[in-house]
Amino acid sequence: MTKNTGAQGRSEQHKRHPSVLDNFKPLLLDVAVPLGSYYLLKEAFGMSVFAALAWSSVVPALRTVWSLVRERRTNGLAGLILVVNVVSLLLSFVSGDPRLMLAKDSGISSTVAIGILVSVRLGKPMMTAGMKPFLIKGDAAKEAAWESLMTGEAAASPAFRRKEKVFSVVWGVALFAECVARVVGAYTVPVDTMVWLGTVVMIGTVAVAMVVSGGLAVAPMEGMLAAEVEAGADRAQPEVAVAA
Repeated sequence: MTKNTGAQGRSEQHKRHPSVLDNFKPLLLDVAVPLGSYYLLKEAFGMSVFAALAWSSVVPALRTVWSLVRERRTNGLAGLILVVNVVSLLLSFVSGDPRLMLAKDSGISSTVAIGILVSVRLGKPMMTAGMKPFLIKGDAAKEAAWESLMTGEAAASPAFRRKEKVFSVVWGVALFAECVARVVGAYTVPVDTMVWLGTVVMIGTVAVAMVVSGGLAVAPMEGMLAAEVEAGADRAQPEVAVAA
């Protein structure tokens, strides 16, 4: 009985004080594992693009099915990565024209961009899963403040939710712009130049999106989180005093 009580206590404590790994786990499973496995299988093990894409789709496929069956909800990130992989598999059959081969890579960016923008329209911004770990940093107080702001319990909830949407919109627009730029470049810039320029465009897009989304969304959300943490501490003090 004592052992069970102790185990339950540790479990409850773990829920109240989630580790950084716990917060990053969804992002790792939905994004890092499938993308990392693709490059590992393709570059390290010499698999074809088709085979690497197919095998790297296993984790997002299982995560999507698990969410539908067990949790009865859709897993946005896992589902998006699965769709991207399926689109890439279909596009991998396209061959012959070197410019078309360069342009087809933009199909991945456009799929991700459209998925992100649609998720904002549906009220479930897809980029939130990647942003949350960086904001709460495994801190239990920030986790509680996040929940209050997201559920509407806090006064700043409407502003917080707007900034949450802004973050995803910035990334969706940036990735779509990157897609357009790479398609235009594929048919206007010399092929040899576009081979390396495409990577530069991608890196530049990510850098710009990080800076813009940081200024428009992340920084204000950090401020609102800090204010809600302080407000939560102030609300807890009278309760402690009454209990004493």
